[in-house]
Amino acid sequence: MSSDWKRDRIGSALKGENPSVLRRLAAGFAVIGDVQFLPGYSVLLTDDPAVQRLSDMPKHRRLQFLSDMDQLGEAVERACRRMDPAFRRVNLEILGNTDPFLHAHVWPRFEWEPADLVRTPVWLYPRERWSDDQFALGPQHDELREAICSELDRLTTDG
Repeated sequence: MSSDWKRDRIGSALKGENPSVLRRLAAGFAVIGDVQFLPGYSVLLTDDPAVQRLSDMPKHRRLQFLSDMDQLGEAVERACRRMDPAFRRVNLEILGNTDPFLHAHVWPRFEWEPADLVRTPVWLYPRERWSDDQFALGPQHDELREAICSELDRLTTDG
């Protein structure tokens, strides 16, 4: 599959052409991350490409986005806890240093991570982890994708 959708992640999600989308949520799109060196890594994308920061949104949309971030975080936590007994926690981050659109990172953390990295921000992982083909999103992550989607569905129906 072509990776043209990566040039406009939000636009391609709005058109239904972004293959990383897990679910449409109230104020954005839950997507699985391009890299999976921490299995379950996901991102919440705003559904408005003009929004660069949380403060660009009216208060009610901010609250919807933050609620979506909470929902995705809980879904990733539930799925990862069920699939890996070494699951520790989920880290949630809204940074905005690189991409010019509002998004939130959902990073699962595990006991099996290297001792020098397990208690540090994910961004301190060696650059090779971010580009190594063995960690690239692919069909080997289908079960994980489905587990996160199932949890998102449960959280939506359970309220």
